[in-house]
Amino acid sequence: MDLDTIAAISTPMGEGAIAIVRLSGEESIPIANRIFKGKQLTEVPSHTIHYGHIIDPKTEKVVEEVMVTVLKAPKTFTRENIIEINCHGGLVSVNRVLQLILESGARLAEPGEFTKRAFLNGRIDLSQAEAVIDLIRAKTDRAMNVALGQMEGRLSRLIQKLRQELLETLAHVEVNIDYPEYDDVEEMTHSLLIEKSRKVHLEIGKLLQTSQQGKILREGLSTVIIGRPNVGKSSLLNSLVHENKAIVTDIPGTTRDVIEEFVNVRGVPLRLLDTAGIRETEDIVERIGVEKSRQVLKEADLILLVLNFNDELTIEDEQLFSAVSGMNTIIIINKTDLPSKINMDRVKELAADSPLITTSLLNDVGIDQLEEAISSLFFAGSIEAQDMTYVSNTRHIALLTQANITIQDAIQGIESGMPIDLVQIDLTRTWELLGEILGDAVHESLIDQLFSQFCLGK
Repeated sequence: MDLDTIAAISTPMGEGAIAIVRLSGEESIPIANRIFKGKQLTEVPSHTIHYGHIIDPKTEKVVEEVMVTVLKAPKTFTRENIIEINCHGGLVSVNRVLQLILESGARLAEPGEFTKRAFLNGRIDLSQAEAVIDLIRAKTDRAMNVALGQMEGRLSRLIQKLRQELLETLAHVEVNIDYPEYDDVEEMTHSLLIEKSRKVHLEIGKLLQTSQQGKILREGLSTVIIGRPNVGKSSLLNSLVHENKAIVTDIPGTTRDVIEEFVNVRGVPLRLLDTAGIRETEDIVERIGVEKSRQVLKEADLILLVLNFNDELTIEDEQLFSAVSGMNTIIIINKTDLPSKINMDRVKELAADSPLITTSLLNDVGIDQLEEAISSLFFAGSIEAQDMTYVSNTRHIALLTQANITIQDAIQGIESGMPIDLVQIDLTRTWELLGEILGDAVHESLIDQLFSQFCLGK
């Protein structure tokens, strides 16, 4: 790996109280010392912070008033020497400090390179590194807690435990194959092998059971609001967002395009999409909006189908029920503050097992029940246990799914009486797949791709 010293701005660009420029590498302390007027940074103890000024070595002019933190290897995030320069939070000042650092011998860091070095230097494994970006992007407390648990090694420890179980089993098989004459070595019987394999299979299965919830927490739940024009779709979006994001009028067809907002509902992140009312129309612009509505409907994780309590059920309403058949759907009967005209018996028949919520969005009635229904639909029962190890990363889910198949193949081979040395192939493959989650024997191009998704300076 490159051992040069890297630098980047680690705080968001713009005006603020503080901006931080971070350096990592063997020369980070001498480089910072060249432009720092205050204490000699090469002589101060590790994990200390020092007041002073950044100067331009060419002109000896003061550029910034700063606080500099000195962190010496190996007890740092990257296991390299780290300097963090706390500047005033302005675009000009922080960029000037960074420019002086680069002129003094550092190289501009690539996106995610600090975390990449932490991985390559063995401080964290790949799953923990990926949790860093999940923590940064977390939109709810639940998502943040899942990312924190993974970053602290909860998933890593479980994967390492399963790999050790497989490794011990494989070693036992090897001894039995290579030294069958040794009496003091326990024979690896088919019953013992299947017991250990089923134990690993069970744990992988438990992890995969959390994958749907984990992925939702990580990526958000794509939630589409559909219904005929003027049933209250935009009012529903405004109620869930707690802000007037969508225009609401009595005129049908006001919403012409798909409006997207992120919202936190009882700890569940929703990527909320308010669509144009689905109906046949001669208006060209509205027709394009209706077509977009049909398209996002196909890609949704959750459908909120809104009906009008003050209107009779129409053929278009029934067609919408058909369109969402088999999908996760919550039926919302809105405008209950008006006289009833809808056939509720027919609605219940069409809704089948889907939750049915009555609301008066004008009077803020029914929103709590709707939020509870959304939360219960995806996070019910023991799945919410605080000590649960969630799997949220798509790459992890794919590798666990493959590992689940190979361990099943091993179990089937044992049950069918296949020779142990052939079963060993499937067990070894399972061990390798689990190792890829942690970053063992993973291809360099994959590592580069993963860390390229990080922000600059992380």
